[in-house]
Amino acid sequence: MEEPTDLDKKLLNDYQDNFPLSATPFLDIARKLGVDEKTVIERLKILQNKGMISRTGPVFKANGIGVSTLAAMSVEEGRLTEIANLISCYEEVNHNYEREHEYNLWFVVTADNKTQLDNVVKDINLQTGIKTLVLPMLEDYHINLGFKLQWN
Repeated sequence: MEEPTDLDKKLLNDYQDNFPLSATPFLDIARKLGVDEKTVIERLKILQNKGMISRTGPVFKANGIGVSTLAAMSVEEGRLTEIANLISCYEEVNHNYEREHEYNLWFVVTADNKTQLDNVVKDINLQTGIKTLVLPMLEDYHINLGFKLQWN
């Protein structure tokens, strides 16, 4: 894989937090980094295509807007990729990941309201033939997942 450019490194390090909250965030970043807005957007797309970032967007406090739940499934090893891909197709699922556990596929479902959330989980169960373990948040903890990247 090609080594990230200096601009890539700044985008990856400097904007994990404090992303500009404006109508023109990419232009704001571009001006600060001395490049044009198109370059910033192109580099972010390249970083996403390389798998170095999954997305660029806000993270909202859980259940601050709408409702959400952590969910888990016990999926046969041979079907894990198939089921993960199917779950990723749901607009209400913002990510999923494999864990080494009986419940080996975990994901977060977000929706406008509890009825919609319940309907998405029911549909996932129906489409996969696997029962989803729903784990609603009981207590809120904030963990900042941003970290300074070290470059060789």
